[in-house]
Amino acid sequence: MPQGKVTTVPDDGLTTRQRRRQAVLAVHTGHGKGKSTAAFGMALRAWNAGWPVGVFQFVKSEKWRVGEESALKALGEVPGGAPVVWNKMGEGWSWIQRAGSERDHAAEAAEGWAQIKRDLAAESYGFYVLDEFTYPMKWGWVDVADVVETLRARPGTQHVVITGRDAHPDLLGAADLVTEMTKVKHPMDAGRKGQRGIEW
Repeated sequence: MPQGKVTTVPDDGLTTRQRRRQAVLAVHTGHGKGKSTAAFGMALRAWNAGWPVGVFQFVKSEKWRVGEESALKALGEVPGGAPVVWNKMGEGWSWIQRAGSERDHAAEAAEGWAQIKRDLAAESYGFYVLDEFTYPMKWGWVDVADVVETLRARPGTQHVVITGRDAHPDLLGAADLVTEMTKVKHPMDAGRKGQRGIEW
């Protein structure tokens, strides 16, 4: 697709302008770094376009204060700018079993998905970031068929980006844009841990 030129033009009766305004479902998957970072870059563009932005994080702790959250929340408070709403689902890093924890991560993920369904039905946002949402689907906490059908049938021109490793094939099939991040090299390979300003 050099210089933004399409390879084929579908015979769907739509004008170029109508096709350009269709809602996009994007999936950022793979084992490389940058899936969420790219999604938040898209959210910045959405905010600049004047679209309300809803962020739903599924496995990052509500105690974390990541740079993207601070920046996007600050943008959401700019007078005359589009609102930004940030939601964190559950304790975070839910695959770690903590002694004494009574939280039901599966139930929290299911409620998070139920809230997204309500927001999609109400057309609450123009752009949704469902960060690390592939994991609740992979673990069976959220029904993949329900996710795919809901996203296919969403009203209006609501754009959605989903991040996380091991995206389900049915989700990939429903998506308009799929990017796989492939790790070639990472500082952790040399024993270096995450850094502020790089990972959060």
